[in-house]
Amino acid sequence: MATVKAAILGFGTVGQGIYHIVNERKEQLAARTGAPIEIAAILVRNLDKPRPDTPGVLVTDRFEDIFAVPGLEVVFEAIVGEEPAGTYLEQAIKAGCHVVTANKVMYAKAGSSLEALARELGTGVGYEATVAGGVPVIKTIENLNLANEVTGIQGILNGTSNFILTKMRKEECTFADALKEAQELGYAEADPTNDVSGFDAFCKLMILSGLAFGEQPEWERVPMDGIDNLTLDEVVDADRQGLRYRHIADVRRGEDGEIQASVGPVLIGPDHPLYGIDGVDNAVAIETAYAGTLTAIGPGAGMYPTATVMVEDAAVLLLKHPFRKLVTE
Repeated sequence: MATVKAAILGFGTVGQGIYHIVNERKEQLAARTGAPIEIAAILVRNLDKPRPDTPGVLVTDRFEDIFAVPGLEVVFEAIVGEEPAGTYLEQAIKAGCHVVTANKVMYAKAGSSLEALARELGTGVGYEATVAGGVPVIKTIENLNLANEVTGIQGILNGTSNFILTKMRKEECTFADALKEAQELGYAEADPTNDVSGFDAFCKLMILSGLAFGEQPEWERVPMDGIDNLTLDEVVDADRQGLRYRHIADVRRGEDGEIQASVGPVLIGPDHPLYGIDGVDNAVAIETAYAGTLTAIGPGAGMYPTATVMVEDAAVLLLKHPFRKLVTE
């Protein structure tokens, strides 16, 4: 049977998840797309670093080796950092490959240019995993845009911040203590600045803005606040009044036609759709013209939630676009 050749750029937590899912769901993917997907090459930074066995797969630290693979059709990008990820994806598209990414910072900045390049060259871009991990927010908004109209979006888009706020409220612990536990559990990085400052949620919001409204607001004009200035007294006092602080990213088109956005802690009551979202979960409340408010909830990160939607993106792209470089074994 003909095989779709794929490569993974980066073999950390998410990259390994992609590898496992593609191999464990090989028959299912073949039945859905018409051909099995085979991981043919993996790009790593350090060849000497211990990693799971990948028999029969080219493991290399040279990006140029990836495109020496005959019939390469799909490139999964799971690299941390804006570059070289953006450059790699641009080159992959120019080489005629579909690309799938989870890189929110890179995609918030370069997503529109990558999509335009892919349209020009007849390939596709999958980016569901850039926002809310395993929650199918991108697909939902794409479907709503067909006949409905998205009028506003509010989301808890950073699981680390939500975990910290939940711990502070439920256990009456300080921000510092809650952050320390988040780091010990692997929910927060050693340097948690992007999470607790609001920048991670901001980048995800910019991606949603571009998708829902066709444009992003001027970045420097978007108010962005993190949760690191919230005190325990403020969180506990709000809870005693039946209110909760949530770190909410909000975007909508104003009456003047301008895109309005904000990111920061918001005090909400039980009638708000994001009131009950605790722990590391993400949630997005999508306000629509004809269907009211739709709320999607689920894990915002992790090996399998993120990797699963990336493999799903690849399958969708292969169904949308004719196979061009199938290799017959």
